[in-house]
Amino acid sequence: MRILQPFDPWKSKLCTCSPKLSFNPYTGCAHRCLYCYATYIPRFWEVREKRDLLRRLEKDLERLESGVLISMSNSSDPYPPAEKIKELTRKCLQLMKEHSVRVLVVTKSDIVARDVDLLAEMRAAVAITITGRTAKQLELNAPSMEKRIEALKMLHDAGVPTILRLDPLLPWASKEEWLEVLEACSFVDHVVTSTLKLKKDGYGRIVLHFPQLKEKLDELYFRKGEKVGSYFYLPEELRRSMLKVVEKKCHELGISCAFCREGVPFKARSCDGSHLIR
Repeated sequence: MRILQPFDPWKSKLCTCSPKLSFNPYTGCAHRCLYCYATYIPRFWEVREKRDLLRRLEKDLERLESGVLISMSNSSDPYPPAEKIKELTRKCLQLMKEHSVRVLVVTKSDIVARDVDLLAEMRAAVAITITGRTAKQLELNAPSMEKRIEALKMLHDAGVPTILRLDPLLPWASKEEWLEVLEACSFVDHVVTSTLKLKKDGYGRIVLHFPQLKEKLDELYFRKGEKVGSYFYLPEELRRSMLKVVEKKCHELGISCAFCREGVPFKARSCDGSHLIR
């Protein structure tokens, strides 16, 4: 089985990302975000190495044409704490550089800044997810907002195209929280944003930790919202108003802005920021 897989195998009508391949160096994730959508994977909170990872990756890379876009990662973070020692993701990046593929790194970890020397020499861009101060209560083991911003700035200053993933927008957070993140990341090249979409297991974890949110979530998602595939969405009017706050601020800052899986049009050249990769 190939280790590089087509992104979005479900072919969601709401997906606006560029055609690309998906790659996860690790199985499982250490961040323990309560809203995580990938916990259908068994033992998801346990980070494990993939069997024969580097050999399988090199074999897949040899089949590809130069310039193919690879997104790393989409279901587990490529920079778990174990990466500091194992350096598996760094070794994967080195292989990708040798094969001249285009790479979009997606992470919530500041460890990515360790690889700035390599990323600056690649056809690559880095997207870091920063959700805001309130989200720290939901992202139990993820690095602080400040560490993630520092990592983005280090990469940007080294010439690596940088993307802020302001994602997810929480319906109980204030717009001032989102504006704070945007102001602090005004140096980035692109912003991707998206509203919180719930699966039943994520909903269960959130209300278990924060029972005071149950009634609000029940009303917004299950009574007034809509179901798209296996996800529950906020009402469209509310989603549009939340996205508009981010889009307006990005326009003021001179940053392109796109909306992921919202069914709402945007003006940026790509949703995921892959247009930044040379």
